Amino acid sequence: MTEAAEIISSDRIPAGLLPVVSALCAVSRDVARIIAKGPLAGALGAGVGENTDGDQQKALDVMADEMFMAALGATGVRFYASEEQEHVEELNPAGRYALAIDPLDGSSNIDVNVSVGTIFSIFEAVDDAEASFLRKAREQIAGGYVIYGPATALVVTFGDGTMMFTLDPESGRFILTEDRMRIRDTTNEFAINASNYRHWSKPVRAYIDDCLAGETGPRDRNYNMRWVASLVAEAHRILSRGGVFLYPGDARPGYENGRLRMVYECAPIAFLIEQAGGKATDGHDPILDQGAGALHARTPFVFGPSEMVDRVATYHDLPGQ
Repeated sequence: MTEAAEIISSDRIPAGLLPVVSALCAVSRDVARIIAKGPLAGALGAGVGENTDGDQQKALDVMADEMFMAALGATGVRFYASEEQEHVEELNPAGRYALAIDPLDGSSNIDVNVSVGTIFSIFEAVDDAEASFLRKAREQIAGGYVIYGPATALVVTFGDGTMMFTLDPESGRFILTEDRMRIRDTTNEFAINASNYRHWSKPVRAYIDDCLAGETGPRDRNYNMRWVASLVAEAHRILSRGGVFLYPGDARPGYENGRLRMVYECAPIAFLIEQAGGKATDGHDPILDQGAGALHARTPFVFGPSEMVDRVATYHDLPGQ
């Protein structure tokens, strides 16, 4: 039995993608071990510079990026696009795939022992490196994330449902633990960074105001607010028990389209959410029907159960007052 076959236990993975997924799993397993050591592994959360978008890079951001790029070069990945790299890297000229990745999402949480993750998106490669990624998100052939928390898990879709594989720390294998994840239709949770309330547009403020009004307001229900500041942690909670996530654009310079990147954050999460029966939009239009205009382009992002996401969209259609 090959190493590729040993690390993940499912025949649900397309044969051509098995080496790529296996490499992602192998690196994720190593990253999970490093994270589990916490301060014993050194200053993983220490700032070491800035990425191309001006966000501070942590030591583990750079380390994870190097680990994934080295491992994927031995698979069928031709083009590699990372949050930590300014341009697309060509790994294997004969490769078939274009893989976009956020090697360590939520790295600001490393030092406080909160769940972080890796997000990835896979397309069929075309001859033009950037064009392989700057296309409609619905053209993805795979999307997923690995969450490093109390348990390490791979959540992935190949366009036929959303699956979860949990890492068995004893065997070192990712075992299928949920064959078809589904988002709950009804929930009483929403996730948003409320500290930016004064910068939001009127529709977003109105939606949140109505949630905060609870059972005395128009929604006739009491809500709880959640905010982890890790997209993977937010997505995993919503896939597991429901809720709606909002990262809108706002009035601050540089935040007109929010802060989440389309290619390697929003597109793969949107793919997972739709395959689990939910919706993902920019506040109005489906994310999967859009493409990025640049490799590191940002987009507002709303996802969760269809009814809740649709309701956010209706607030954008209401009169300004």
